[in-house]
Amino acid sequence: MKVSEKYYDEIFEFKGQWDVLSKCGLKIIDRAGKTFVIVTELYQDNPGTSVTYAGRSLANQICKTKGLKLSYVTYLECNPDTQSKLSFYEEEYFEVTFTEAPQAIYRQLSQNEIKELFN
Repeated sequence: MKVSEKYYDEIFEFKGQWDVLSKCGLKIIDRAGKTFVIVTELYQDNPGTSVTYAGRSLANQICKTKGLKLSYVTYLECNPDTQSKLSFYEEEYFEVTFTEAPQAIYRQLSQNEIKELFN
């Protein structure tokens, strides 16, 4: 399953669980005073931890590298369309909210929200 480059502007290398080298697609969009950080799962092109399991650690690594503050960004996870017959691999975007609790809060974006984000 090769992920189309339309989903990301760069490959971002990060330390995953147990400091294992991991990779994700990364796109940062600044729009109307808001910064959106979009991480995309790369499936077989990621040798380590998935973006979901890396969670807050990945978000913090991106913000540190890019000079952003996590509290000022909207952090999104993308499961890209891989043209698979399995519904598990259909395109989905989730807004992730990190709280004091260890578990993040996920909200799936609607098709309209996705269109607005990329227009």
